[in-house]
Amino acid sequence: MKIEHIAMYVNDLESAREFFVKYLDGSSNSGYHNINTGFRSYFISFEDGARLELMNKADVSDPDKSADRTGYAHIAFSVGSREKVDELTELLRSDGYKVKSGPRTTGDGYYESCIVAFEDNLIEITV
Repeated sequence: MKIEHIAMYVNDLESAREFFVKYLDGSSNSGYHNINTGFRSYFISFEDGARLELMNKADVSDPDKSADRTGYAHIAFSVGSREKVDELTELLRSDGYKVKSGPRTTGDGYYESCIVAFEDNLIEITV
């Protein structure tokens, strides 16, 4: 069994799509729009077969995304090396994204950083 895809609602569908394509080498489909409900989405595909569905609909609530809460905490992307973790972290920092932690080696041995990305969603970058 495998996870087929993960989905997340976003306020700014185009900005979220651009983030995953520009920084994490995702490939986007042309999108979907249900004119009856106003629902829009993009599927972002990654080299290893993982997919992320970005969704938008006008009447979806946007509660606080505190890191200290239940539910999904972050999405982690493996970039292949410590050097690439460092490079991507610095690129995101220079493009105005907040680095929440790292790059660092965690107590359980991961080399990672954590970025506060679009709409306060956390993205972990690891080897």
